[in-house]
Amino acid sequence: MSARDRLTDGLYGAGWATVKKLPEPAAVRLGRTIADVAWKRRGTGVRRLEGNYARVVPGASPERLAALSRAGMRSYLRYWMESFRLPAWSTERIKGGFAPKDLHHLTDGMDAGKGVILALPHLANWDLAGAWVTTKLGIPFTTVAERLKPETLYDRFVAYREGLGMEVLPHSGGTAFGTLARRLRDGGLVCLVADRDLSASGVEVDFFGETARMPAGPALLAQQTGALLLPVTLWYDDSPVMQGRVHPPVEVPESGTRAEKTSVMTQALADAFATGIADHPEDWHMLQRLWLKDLDPAKAPGSPGAADGQGTP
Repeated sequence: MSARDRLTDGLYGAGWATVKKLPEPAAVRLGRTIADVAWKRRGTGVRRLEGNYARVVPGASPERLAALSRAGMRSYLRYWMESFRLPAWSTERIKGGFAPKDLHHLTDGMDAGKGVILALPHLANWDLAGAWVTTKLGIPFTTVAERLKPETLYDRFVAYREGLGMEVLPHSGGTAFGTLARRLRDGGLVCLVADRDLSASGVEVDFFGETARMPAGPALLAQQTGALLLPVTLWYDDSPVMQGRVHPPVEVPESGTRAEKTSVMTQALADAFATGIADHPEDWHMLQRLWLKDLDPAKAPGSPGAADGQGTP
């Protein structure tokens, strides 16, 4: 393991060990302080965040974008502070930490016994939403995580999420899709963060008026298994309770090739994501390139190095 990898792993380990022991108000203050320092330094992630917000809020002034990126970094650090502390939260704290709207789409789908796929963008805290599903609803689910470097850091995230009641599969390796399909055919629940393509098989979508690529997996799983595909969006308000919405199902088109159906369904997901992101842009934690115009030839989807910037841990 390189010195940089050891440092990265050590920092995350220290975060989990230290932050989860802090009183909640102290953790909130710490997260806000770190966010403000990072924002003032205007590193690559902050500049990319502003560039992405410029697509979401067209015509925004530089002052508006700066305010959004500051709020975005605070939201991003809130995600990390909550995630570091989640293993120490009580069952009641987790149950009271999330208040989703239109939950009937999920519960009715599970009652039907055909399996449900929840597809989310990088909004607010998807780990908290997952912990709420396993704790409040008592529904276990399967998800996929990008293989991070160093491997010990990936192992930390797998252990962390499994401790919250999730089954975690590696994104790479080629076996995840088959396992997800089996879980769905058994009437299970699958949750996927799905607003950024990490493979060469992404689907081009119109996203805030420009072309981006999003994963084909959710749409393909729905077609292959008959499972219900539900977009979910999350956001923070001024309370300690995260908010969310389960959107109506994305239907499988009655006609067309598999590729055509996948394109239509992935666009429907993108549209649902865009609705939630436009309403709460500061809670969209997209600190890397997403739109094709922002990808240089060496990092275009399908070429080596396509997984640009921060991964989804």
